[in-house]
Amino acid sequence: MTDPILIEIVEGTLASVEKEVETAIARTARSPMIRDAHDFRAGIHDVRLRKLTGRSYSALVQPIVRDFPIETMKPGDVYFHNDVYLSEGGIGHLPDLCVTVPVFHEGEVVAFVQAFGHHDDIGGAVPGSMPSHARSVFEEGLMVPPIKLWDEGVPNEAALRIMTRNSRMPDSLAGDLDAECSACLMGARRLSELFERYGRQAVEECFDAIISKTTETFRRELLSKIPEGTYVWEDYAEHDGVDEPRLHAQRITLTVDHAADSPLTIDFTGTSPQAKGPINHAGDYADGVFLKKWLAPVLRNLADTPERMAELDVNEGVVPLIKMIFPEKGTLLTPVFPAPTNARTFVILRLLGVLAGVLAKATGGRMPADQETIRYTGVYGTDAEGQPYLMREVLGGGSGGRWYADGEDTIHVVPDSRNIPVEFAEARWPFRVERLALACDSGGPGMFRGGLGYDKHIRMLRDASYMSIADRSILSCWGVNGGLAGRPFRVEIAGKEMEGLVDDHPVQAGEVIRIRTTGGGGWGSPYDRDPRAVAADVRDGKVSIAGALGDYGVVLDGDRIDEQATAELRATLRPPADRFFDRGPGYAKLSGGRSQAAVDEL
Repeated sequence: MTDPILIEIVEGTLASVEKEVETAIARTARSPMIRDAHDFRAGIHDVRLRKLTGRSYSALVQPIVRDFPIETMKPGDVYFHNDVYLSEGGIGHLPDLCVTVPVFHEGEVVAFVQAFGHHDDIGGAVPGSMPSHARSVFEEGLMVPPIKLWDEGVPNEAALRIMTRNSRMPDSLAGDLDAECSACLMGARRLSELFERYGRQAVEECFDAIISKTTETFRRELLSKIPEGTYVWEDYAEHDGVDEPRLHAQRITLTVDHAADSPLTIDFTGTSPQAKGPINHAGDYADGVFLKKWLAPVLRNLADTPERMAELDVNEGVVPLIKMIFPEKGTLLTPVFPAPTNARTFVILRLLGVLAGVLAKATGGRMPADQETIRYTGVYGTDAEGQPYLMREVLGGGSGGRWYADGEDTIHVVPDSRNIPVEFAEARWPFRVERLALACDSGGPGMFRGGLGYDKHIRMLRDASYMSIADRSILSCWGVNGGLAGRPFRVEIAGKEMEGLVDDHPVQAGEVIRIRTTGGGGWGSPYDRDPRAVAADVRDGKVSIAGALGDYGVVLDGDRIDEQATAELRATLRPPADRFFDRGPGYAKLSGGRSQAAVDEL
């Protein structure tokens, strides 16, 4: 039996090395997206390509060892790729650049340190390499299959020149790549010290134990709470940048069989055909191993307490518990090259919600309501010195209400990521941020309210162009178990409402860009929310007086709750029966007037 103390030491070392790699990247990178917004993450994998750390998701090592046999690798080698269709499902769009460094012990590869993140520009049709109306991956930027970027510590200058030549931000790209390569090499040295201290056999036995613990913990504590049976649900992306807005379905048929080796079967049959525009995600590679690790954090909501949920890591141990069935080639999840993919977040973020929704059906609502926590907004142009600039940030939104608590405000799905600080933005780019606040009334009404999104106002000081890659501008984050949907994403420029997908809308100097990001869905009937909690939300500016009255049926006289009037109003507002799912008014707009989908019925 492996020494449990040594397992703790190895597990702590892995977490420490991963954090040290990420800290080094944050301190030495140059682009705002990496350095300030922290849209990147590191991962540690063993020689069997299994992800050992669980604080964040990461790309895969499979494409590297597929093209470069392990026995040919040498200390100081660094591998690079960003090709979506040659990444085995680990890379979603071309701006996600991935570096991989092998770890050596006594001349043999024993592990891998990897980092991948969203970079400012890798070429393509528009600044930022995310053309919202792309019809082909060739419009989206430079595709690089797995290559050796450093050979025994010597950078491949020719490859670096090609990549930086294709970027509108060559200095930032070069600086970021240098930061990521150097950080991963440092992480590899740290890991090799672990092997030197305890020996390869002992450390690898600890790796096995760490992964096995995750497998057994998820099976025993989480999956056991899902009743056996088959459950179906779907949700939708609303537009693809090419066709008119419509419902692009992502469907999950979940089969639960506790006696099976893989207790959960996730069948994506019924997912819509691949889109003409860039919302596709190439997920059907390596048996869906990336999607298994991407979706598994949703299962943590089944933990007994929020504190226990926070303790559960998602490493390779979740993979054997899930079997995935993909539809034939040519769907949103099985696109055929060269289908564009730069807005694939519309699909993979929606899949998190679809799994939560189907589990809500299975567990009587013991899952959070919906959230939408990634959208890219920004401006680009030339500054006072005539130099080109690009400001793009990932703005989060509110998370869904839960069976025990309200949703969280302005959540970012990438761990440790954040909005760009106002002081930094105003010092670097020609605009002023006149407001950065919580968006009042954006959270879905419920017994437990959805979290709030951002309310951000940007006044341009020079003419520029506005860009956006955002979903949920029509469809809302759904509410569950009687909770109501949150408010959708909305942007106004000079009084004109923008669509969610925009490449180059002109903004004149002096005009204001008003951005409101999504609120999470509500959980439980809003007429069961404690009136004192509603009054507190009004005092905090999270709910307006009109929202308290119309959404919650709470009558306020100043700070005082009129309890009798509230009881009477709630009696008139409460519907005869609560809907289990509430998709909001935008669904009717795209569904031909329907308020619910057939799969919404319990």
